[in-house]
Amino acid sequence: MTESTIQPRPELSGPYLVAALYHFVPFPRFRDFREPLQTFCLENDVVGSLLIAHEGINGTIAGPDEGLRNVLAYLRAQPEFSALEHKESRASKKPFLRMKVKLKKEIVTMGVEDIDPLKVVGTYVAPKDWNALITDPDTIVIDTRNDYETALGVFSGAVDPNIKTFREFPDWVKDNAGLHNKPKIAMYCTGGIRCEKATAYMKDQGFDEVYHLKGGILKYLEEVPSEESLWEGACFVFDERVSVVQDLQEGGHKLCRACRHPLSAEDLQHRHYEAGVSCPQCYEVRSEDDRNRFRERERQTKLAKQRGQQHFGS
Repeated sequence: MTESTIQPRPELSGPYLVAALYHFVPFPRFRDFREPLQTFCLENDVVGSLLIAHEGINGTIAGPDEGLRNVLAYLRAQPEFSALEHKESRASKKPFLRMKVKLKKEIVTMGVEDIDPLKVVGTYVAPKDWNALITDPDTIVIDTRNDYETALGVFSGAVDPNIKTFREFPDWVKDNAGLHNKPKIAMYCTGGIRCEKATAYMKDQGFDEVYHLKGGILKYLEEVPSEESLWEGACFVFDERVSVVQDLQEGGHKLCRACRHPLSAEDLQHRHYEAGVSCPQCYEVRSEDDRNRFRERERQTKLAKQRGQQHFGS
């Protein structure tokens, strides 16, 4: 299901600069780097989430232009991240509540040992060349994102694995022998990191011609003109904007605070939608006790807002 009726909202372009980034690199000192990085972000009024592990860094951060660029410069001043690339967009409101730098086993969790994009990986394809690849009849196009992301938008003709988490992707590949029926596999994700690791896995499984979209959907929406675009719908993003569309303008989706599922304008009119409590996706799987608990949380959030405070339980 896609929601191609979602339109760009240029009026939402605003004062917060957003940077999505990742970099696979050997990073044995990641534990010692957490506190200095957290402190530097806070000193520059930067918020967001960064994951660091032995294999590199991944995340999205946002803040005023100067503060965000200071953090990016600080990262690139580290020998491991000198070649770090990032993707920029804008937000009309602060897209994160706080700053979190987390230590992880993997910067993107697939759960398969010894899959290392630094050793073997698919072929990068620039956004300008992506259309030619995915319209080639010898290509199978695979979306490596989760089901709540693909519900908002996909590339025309792409295969949707319909997975709940990226950990399910390896089993899905093993259960789909038909993937060997065509010589080329083209993979994509939001910013590039999941499909980069997925291509490493596919190469490990014996697939030869494996390609992935450099910079992910975000870079495609930024660089490919709307009249040439094969993207249908909106792209889910992991911050308070919820979705972006062509030219990385903010989309029209909201987030269910009960289940974190993205909601369309139609979902917000559904009889099972209650702000902060339930939505059409989670109503049937939650109990009334759950909803009462969420109602109390929503009440506390509103009271905190009236006092000019931030309720972190929200």
